Formats: sequence, C-alpha cells, structure tokens
Amino acid sequence: MTLRPATPADFTFIRGLAQRPHYAPFITDEDETALAAYLADPASRLYVWQEGETPAGFALYCEIGHPTRRVELRRLALAEAGGGLALGFVKALTDHAFSNLDAARVWLDASGENPRACRVYERAGYRLEGVQRAHWWRPALGRAVDLHLFGLLRQEWHM
Repeated sequence: MTLRPATPADFTFIRGLAQRPHYAPFITDEDETALAAYLADPASRLYVWQEGETPAGFALYCEIGHPTRRVELRRLALAEAGGGLALGFVKALTDHAFSNLDAARVWLDASGENPRACRVYERAGYRLEGVQRAHWWRPALGRAVDLHLFGLLRQEWHM
C-alpha cells in the first residue's frame, strides 16, 4: 500500500466513501470546492492510500506548519471497512505525519458511537485525551454525539 497526494480526479472516490450509509454518521461529505480548497491550502494535505492502481482509502491532514507542530488527522476512510486494513492504515498515516510532515503531535477525534474506530486508534498507540459530551452534531443521526479526542506525541510513536 502506498500513500500519494490526492488530485481533483480523486474527488469522486473520496466523496463516494464519505457518502456511504455506514460512514454518514462519522464522516462529513464535502463538495469538490471544499476538497479543492484543501489541495490549495499549505496547512492541509489530502492523500489517497492505494494498492497498485486501486484506491483503498483517503485521509486528510490539517494544521500542518502550526507553531506547536501539531498535525490533525481530520478525516480518514477505507473503501473496505472491516477488512482488517484499518490498523495498518492508521499506522501508515501516523508514520507519515511524524516522518514527512514534521509533526511533534498527531491528534484526531472520533464519534463516541464508533467504538471500532476508537479501538483502532488506541491499538495504533493513540491515547484517549478527553470526551466532549454531546458535542458533534451529526445530520445523518439528527442529534449530537460524544466526541472522543485522541493524541500521540512523537516520543510515544514507535515506527
């Protein structure tokens, strides 16, 4: 599997994943204009994870270049959820942030109603740093859900 920068040609794939019913409660679908803005923003990187020529997932990093060297892993999704690739995907994304984006800290959040994702993040070395109760409005659910905050410091990261 390789991680490569996304292009506008990838927007259909990215939006297709975000629009899947099982992802709707957890991932925000952004239109092509918003995705293009990430490509133009020096503080963001949008990547596609692929096997050979086949896209297998995508990820969005934000806050690159922040004075604290924190990097947010804002959005990630796999084409085949539940196929056993999630841990390797999260580890590859984390390694990329520390190795290529000069991160001192990588952080992400997850819905409290997505325990599978929370377990993967913890298995990848992230620590649960807090819970914001009834914080994240999810239109697909019609209500707010708890937001779990996870973080990993460079000195805790194991390649």
